[in-house]
Amino acid sequence: QVQLVESGGGLVQAGGSLRLSCTASGRTPYAMGWFRQAPGKERKFVAAINWSSGNTYYEDSVQGRFTISRDNAKNTVYLQMNSLKPEDTAVYYCAARSVDADVRAYYNYDYWGQGTQVTVSS
Repeated sequence: QVQLVESGGGLVQAGGSLRLSCTASGRTPYAMGWFRQAPGKERKFVAAINWSSGNTYYEDSVQGRFTISRDNAKNTVYLQMNSLKPEDTAVYYCAARSVDADVRAYYNYDYWGQGTQVTVSS
């Protein structure tokens, strides 16, 4: 079992920055990712990181603006979001998976955080 606790969402103006954190307790996951879901839309992949290798993956629209990283000692993954745009507004979910699988598919993740709201005003 893995429990995930997120923090760091909020309201920011366009062009601003936020950092999301997600702390995992329990067994060490194979990889962790961030997804987001805007009202009335499906949950979409944002970024992911393999826990042991540190390999990272990004959705095209956030490449170069968002950075995913991890702190092994704290069992925490971060999502640094810069140059935020109104279209980044969504509930952001941290997720963890136990096996090697398609990082972009939400159904490959076994554990989910409670979600944190990110709102970017224009």
